[in-house]
Amino acid sequence: MKLGILETGAPPEGVRERFGDYPSMFRALLGEAAYAYQTFDVAAGVLPGAVETADAYIVTGSSAGVYDPLPWIGPLKDFLVAVKGRAPLVGVCFGHQIMAEAFGGKVIKSPKGWGVGLHTYDVLGAEPWMDGAAPIAVPASHQDQVVELPPGARVIAASDFTPFGMLAYDDQRAISIQLHPEFEPAYAKALIEARRGTRYTDAEADAAIASYAAPDDRARVGAWIRDFLAGR
Repeated sequence: MKLGILETGAPPEGVRERFGDYPSMFRALLGEAAYAYQTFDVAAGVLPGAVETADAYIVTGSSAGVYDPLPWIGPLKDFLVAVKGRAPLVGVCFGHQIMAEAFGGKVIKSPKGWGVGLHTYDVLGAEPWMDGAAPIAVPASHQDQVVELPPGARVIAASDFTPFGMLAYDDQRAISIQLHPEFEPAYAKALIEARRGTRYTDAEADAAIASYAAPDDRARVGAWIRDFLAGR
């Protein structure tokens, strides 16, 4: 399978050099040999020339907001609409949000503030590509949230903090999650340290870093994505 990675952002300088970019994180999560990967630097204005360029697409995270007046946001939404029903889609964090916006939902900067650290979602029911309905604990790093579902979407995993945390689309082969299964804990902690005192207070940063002492379900969610893409 040809898997297109729609790269919409990058880790901060200084952190990127140690941990790589977002496409490399997804390749590590899903397996370097699992797909024929192709990356498109969407934030630099690069999109696939046709939907058929890849068999499926993943939309990465970004520090941008879907409501920001950036020149690449509109074309990305248009491309996602073009992909609808023609290729499987997976969205992660910003990808989760931009898919919701492109398909008729709504995203805002949440008054709840930052969600950061290891967050746990309840799984509302086991989808065919899941291994069961046990809760998942996966790194979070977001301030924006989906607050209105797009038509055709339903919530499949959530928390009190993030009620629209994971979506499945019944009108197309598409899923999305607000969490970051591609974030290794070491990277997640380095990202928090890079933002300490700017986006997070010391107390918020300390609590988020401490949360990574618990085990996570990154590998489990990675297996879900692989099984979803395989059509299971």
